[in-house]
Amino acid sequence: MKSTLQSGLDYEFKFTVPDNKTVPYLYPEAEEFQAMPKVFGTGFMVGLFEWACIKAINPHLDWPNEQTVGTDVKLSHIAATPPGFTVTVKLRLEKIDGKRLLFHVEAHDGVDLISEGTHERFIIDAAKFNEKVTRKSEIERITE
Repeated sequence: MKSTLQSGLDYEFKFTVPDNKTVPYLYPEAEEFQAMPKVFGTGFMVGLFEWACIKAINPHLDWPNEQTVGTDVKLSHIAATPPGFTVTVKLRLEKIDGKRLLFHVEAHDGVDLISEGTHERFIIDAAKFNEKVTRKSEIERITE
């Protein structure tokens, strides 16, 4: 983590919602999702917030050796967004506690505020993290 990573960092990110980021595409194998409206899916919205936070802080990390993983999400999803609309994500890095980063996030689709909340990320050493995941995968294969 570089010394440039400071609380108060503001960032804005824009994303135009394509058809394949609507609810029916969230889990194509789920019949229930297939019957739902073709609007920006909450699961995709969470991913968009994660992506925006990553884009905001990567210049302040030793990326790709240092990366961040999401550890907590507390969001509303208060308005539907059809495909073709551009969602603007605004975020602020509110707090740095060691390797823990807490963001305030919100999104607007040009008509409505569609979401607001907090997102927590944790800075990791990518190589060490990947080693742990590999070991876990090997344990799973042994127990099968």
